[in-house]
Amino acid sequence: MTARIMTVYGTRPEAIKVAPVIKALEQSPDFESVTVVTGQHREMLDQVNELFGIVPDHDLDIMSHGQTLAQIFARVIEGLDPILEKEKPTAVVVQGDTSTSTAAALAAFYRQIPVVHLEAGLRSGNIQSPFPEEANRKITTQIAALHLAPTETSRANLLAEGVDDTAIAVTGNTVIDALLTTVGKEIPFTDPRLEQLAASGRRILLVTTHRRENWGGAMEGVGRALARIARAFPDLEIVLPAHRNPVVRDAVLPQLEGIDNVTVTEPLAYGEFARMMSASTLIISDSGGVQEEAPSLGKPVLVMRDNTERPEAVEAGTVTLIGTNEERIFGEVSRLLTDAIAYRSMSESTNPYGDGTAARSTEAALARLFGR
Repeated sequence: MTARIMTVYGTRPEAIKVAPVIKALEQSPDFESVTVVTGQHREMLDQVNELFGIVPDHDLDIMSHGQTLAQIFARVIEGLDPILEKEKPTAVVVQGDTSTSTAAALAAFYRQIPVVHLEAGLRSGNIQSPFPEEANRKITTQIAALHLAPTETSRANLLAEGVDDTAIAVTGNTVIDALLTTVGKEIPFTDPRLEQLAASGRRILLVTTHRRENWGGAMEGVGRALARIARAFPDLEIVLPAHRNPVVRDAVLPQLEGIDNVTVTEPLAYGEFARMMSASTLIISDSGGVQEEAPSLGKPVLVMRDNTERPEAVEAGTVTLIGTNEERIFGEVSRLLTDAIAYRSMSESTNPYGDGTAARSTEAALARLFGR
């Protein structure tokens, strides 16, 4: 008898990381895959599903303008509960640390359905940073039956919190599976400016920023730093796919108006973003996923945060934490653009997050959980 594995996800980063697992489950004779999207993100989520050929079985469609974290949580639990009753899954897979993942884990736990936590064991050590992700991931750990840790460091974090070693499997990170598949497709850019830039051979600084704890003055400082970098390195093109949140746009974009070598775009679909990472020289970001992906493409990442739940990349030398201080951002970018040895040291380091086989390892861990 096959096991019914329900995967619940709602944001673009979740969709990217669960896609390889869903495809592996669909192809396995041991499992029947049921997919549920919450729609915590909408357009960006749909783009990823389309890219990987995933048609969700259920869509909660919870997205509403200005929704609070509490509203997301409540809507996910309320919407998912009757689906759990109807589908009666053998287990529910959630990914990472979003409000969707923790709410879905709780909904499954309340019905005594085993929870499988993909990308388990990440810890920053600060409950307020990243917010609310650090709390979300710790809550999910308390109720999960199987913890799929991406690295040995994540496994050690779980053991330190009293998780049974037999309930942990180190799989690598499925984001690498997704990235390598996507980059190989050479997705065309919908924005002709990016197509021209990619063909030009110019140096590119790719920037993403959205993190809630950086809103306000810190993000305004990021905008000022980018303006200084653009003026100091006129041969460099800064590409900023601007997050749609007006709080982010109002803080960053006014600093960059009228600067010729800054290209501001709408958020890029995942396939286009993967290609832009591949075409870039250097990346500045406060994203968790970028810290994992870019090293597989040989791209140094400067992380605009004061701490990270992904210390493996820092230890491996592929990532440097620089915070949001304007002077620090300007100085670190300048160093990598002018010091070939420093640049090569970061770009040639080994990615600690795996080699693209995490989905297979995840499938094997699920098979062991159910005695297959």
